[in-house]
Amino acid sequence: MSKILSDAALETIFRAARTHRAWQDEEVSDVLLQAVYDLAKMAPTSANCSPMRLVFLKSPEAKARLQPALDGGNVAATLAAPVTVIVAHDLAFYDQLPRLAPHVDARAWFVGNDELIRATAFRNGSLQGAYLIIAARALGLDCGPMSGFDNAKVDGEFFPDGTVKSNFLCNLGYGDVEKVHSRAPRFEFDDVCQVL
Repeated sequence: MSKILSDAALETIFRAARTHRAWQDEEVSDVLLQAVYDLAKMAPTSANCSPMRLVFLKSPEAKARLQPALDGGNVAATLAAPVTVIVAHDLAFYDQLPRLAPHVDARAWFVGNDELIRATAFRNGSLQGAYLIIAARALGLDCGPMSGFDNAKVDGEFFPDGTVKSNFLCNLGYGDVEKVHSRAPRFEFDDVCQVL
C-alpha cells in the first residue's frame, strides 16, 4: 500500500469535510448505507474483533423513538437529517471471535475479564465509528457526529438486551454548505506531537 491518495480525495475526506447540522432534503439510499458499511468494515480492529453495531434511523417513527434521548440543541438537526446512525458496540463481541479470528483462540482472552471486554469494545467500536465517518465522506455523504444525548435512554429503547451500548450518534446526508460555521482552529504538530 504505497500509493498516496489524490489531493482531491484528501480534500473530500479530511481538509474540506465539515461537521454538518443543516441538511438538504435529499434521501440517502439503503444501498449507499450498505456501501458505507462495507467500506468501513475493512479497516483494522484488534484481533479483528469488530464490536461496532449500527442502527440507521431513517423513518419519522424511528427518529421519534430517538428524540426523547436527545439534548435540546441536537433535536432540530437530527430530525432534519436524512439518516441518523446510532454507533454502538457489542460487549459480547468476543463470542464472534472464533469466526472473525479463526487462527487463534482469541475468545479465551476475554471470557470472564469484564474490564478487558469493556475497554476493547469501546476502543475498537470508537475506531470503527471513525472509519464509518471516513467511509461516508469518501462515498459523498456529509456527516454530523455528536454526543449530546442520554446513552441510557438510547440503550433502553434500541438495545434492551443490555449487551450493546451506544457510543455516539452521527447524522448522515447532504449538508447545506451555506449553514456551516467557519472552520475552528486545529493544533499544530509541535503543539501536541513528539518524535522520540
